[in-house]
Amino acid sequence: MSEFVILIYGDEQRWNSMSAAERAEIDAAHGEFRQKAGDAIRAAGELQGSATSTTVRRGDDGEPAAVDGPFTEAKEVVGGFYVIDVPDQATAVALASGLAEARHDHSGVQVQPLVDHSAG
Repeated sequence: MSEFVILIYGDEQRWNSMSAAERAEIDAAHGEFRQKAGDAIRAAGELQGSATSTTVRRGDDGEPAAVDGPFTEAKEVVGGFYVIDVPDQATAVALASGLAEARHDHSGVQVQPLVDHSAG
């Protein structure tokens, strides 16, 4: 088995202005994803808006410094994630393809394998 992170990203302004029907469609697709993935889901979460984030970077003195908000400006932001443990990337992509964000014109889904540091 291999672990993958599924990053759900999109236009935060569009997410904030979605209709109840659009939100229901997305929620239903996540319910179907959770049902199909089952015990393969290791972690999952929806992120609060980017205005609530803090970025930690090297400060002028060489020590870590926290700054309000996201460090980079982007039209699309990460809004949620899943960490899944499935046999291969094709399985992870097939599961991710069922998410509504993979079909909307203002969002997308990234599937990326995690590095396995357990092998010595």
